[in-house]
Amino acid sequence: MEIIRISVIGIAGVFLAILVKEVKPEYSFYVTLAAGLMILFLAVGKLSYLLEAIKSIQEYIPVETAYMNILLKMIGITYIGQFSAGICKDAGYSAIASQVELFGRLAVLAVSMPVLTALLETIHEFLG
Repeated sequence: MEIIRISVIGIAGVFLAILVKEVKPEYSFYVTLAAGLMILFLAVGKLSYLLEAIKSIQEYIPVETAYMNILLKMIGITYIGQFSAGICKDAGYSAIASQVELFGRLAVLAVSMPVLTALLETIHEFLG
């Protein structure tokens, strides 16, 4: 149960940041950032499992590799955007966090456009 390990790292990071904030407020951000990076690196370890699962899906269902690459890009954009926005919010910069989240949404939309156009072309072929 890795979620327990991740939860403990997160809670310990928050408690440590609270304790450090009372003594040296400027260092509490670094503690939060370090805990977030530790969780990020543990999450990246799950990427190999995700890649194996996508490969097994491709064996059962003939899906173009380009579409799977787009799916992985969308997952990466979403995770990095949320992580960055969370760090910005913790630092007290909610406006920048909102902009990062907005850009992440737009980036996912831009990356997914080839899939949407292929879907629309397929629908057009069925109707035409």
